[in-house]
Amino acid sequence: MHDIGEPPAMISGNDEDLAALLHDIIEEFGCTSGTLHRAEGNELTLVAHEGIPEPVLAKIETVPMGKGMAGLAAERREPIQVCNLQTDDTGVAEPGARETMMEGAIAAPIIGSDDALEGVIGIAKPEPYEFTSTERDRLLRAGTRIEQRL
Repeated sequence: MHDIGEPPAMISGNDEDLAALLHDIIEEFGCTSGTLHRAEGNELTLVAHEGIPEPVLAKIETVPMGKGMAGLAAERREPIQVCNLQTDDTGVAEPGARETMMEGAIAAPIIGSDDALEGVIGIAKPEPYEFTSTERDRLLRAGTRIEQRL
């Protein structure tokens, strides 16, 4: 169920399942925005998003491995989080991430049953937030709901 009466936006294909799964995970974690990238070679390609401002979309349509939160999560094969995107000075988040107006954010790799990287899911809240180890594990497990559809 979408509050604004529209399904989450998709930028490639018509896979409403991915958008619906992303939406459910965003809600499950009490977040307001999220992205889903598919691993393709040495980059990640955005396949679903919700709550991401238009100016940010062009910057995240493709993400090189190792760059930004999604790229680092893919490269390290572990969740990457920032308590406050607006004040982060660690270099983990790209400067454009501030344009999302989100603060607490986490990106987690989606690892397939064959141990291959399938993609990355990212979710965020509009307030500072430190995701717990339990939440990080839950987000990694949520990736298994997505993995077969990527």
